Amino acid sequence: MALSPTTPHADLPALAAHLREVLDTKKCVLLYAYNGTGKTRLSMEFKDIGKQGDARDTLYFNAFTEDLFSWDNDLEGDADRKLRLNANSRFFAGLDQLEMDNRIRRLLVRYADFDFRIDTTDWVVTFSREEQGTDDEGNVVPVTRDNIKVSRGEENIFIWCFFLAIAQVAVDAEEGNPYEWVRCLYIDDPISSLDEHNAIKVACHLSEMLKREDNNLKTVVSTHHPLFFNVLCNEFGKARKLFLTKAADGSYLVRETSDTPFFHHVAILAELQKAADSGELYTYHFNMLRAVLEKTSSFHGFKGFTALIRREDDDPDGVVYGRLLNIMNHGNYSLYEPVEMVPENKEAFRRILANLRAQYTFNPEIFEDTQQADAA
Repeated sequence: MALSPTTPHADLPALAAHLREVLDTKKCVLLYAYNGTGKTRLSMEFKDIGKQGDARDTLYFNAFTEDLFSWDNDLEGDADRKLRLNANSRFFAGLDQLEMDNRIRRLLVRYADFDFRIDTTDWVVTFSREEQGTDDEGNVVPVTRDNIKVSRGEENIFIWCFFLAIAQVAVDAEEGNPYEWVRCLYIDDPISSLDEHNAIKVACHLSEMLKREDNNLKTVVSTHHPLFFNVLCNEFGKARKLFLTKAADGSYLVRETSDTPFFHHVAILAELQKAADSGELYTYHFNMLRAVLEKTSSFHGFKGFTALIRREDDDPDGVVYGRLLNIMNHGNYSLYEPVEMVPENKEAFRRILANLRAQYTFNPEIFEDTQQADAA
């Protein structure tokens, strides 16, 4: 896989401006980045560029969108549970005039078996589910459970369908609709808490909408989920596909991927080798290394990444390196403020990486491409 040179951007506002420039000639940008790189903040910077006084041009889906919904769990009665909506947000501008219940329901039925009702007087959503029960004679009959608390994954998919229904109204671009101001969509990680099956479904359904011939909206989709990204790459052959990383100096590096499905762990491996060679190793590189080990171990049929750690004379069971990877991945090591590794951890990192490359053959050209790109 050929890797293009990296393009640095000083900060997130500069990167957001760059994405808008790309959208001048492309309808869609697909952006892959690790968790903690700043994807959500990037989406907000992108949105802010489109603000002119009270005017907006970007409808976005991210963690802030999810915060527009909050649970009232009826702690006293433990029976009347509802999801409250932030009525002050323009996100809900068309809720009481576009029959959003039916629009959302047509999407939700693809993913879930629960139903809902939106109350635009009190601005709440209540959920219900059909279950099996018994009547007085012991016969099995359908029973509706009202005011249920749905799971986190079900809540997320409901909010996603809510957004998708609004986005469809924006795509329709009918004059006078409350979302005619939308010119851009920015969608950041819509598949949190979803299994891989639903991740594929979300990607396919999203592409169905965005690939409509009458869709004139410009779109950015950012994610840390490799399967979701790969499906989108296959669906959007002409989209600009970008791989985002954060440098130790706080700048943001963007590299284009090829038009083939993007195997992110291979690109990560090249980045890790570059860091190991330069000596600029930071604690978050252990997070990246573990991601590569997990993908490689899964491909080769192992149950866990520790199976790929070569046993050394001083660590015959691979316990030390395994624990080191776990500690570095779950400790308080911020991706926003990179901390350089201590010398002994740098050496351990290099040994794990070298052993991985020696034991499992990766195309050497990916490392040559990285060196040539940096020298250019």
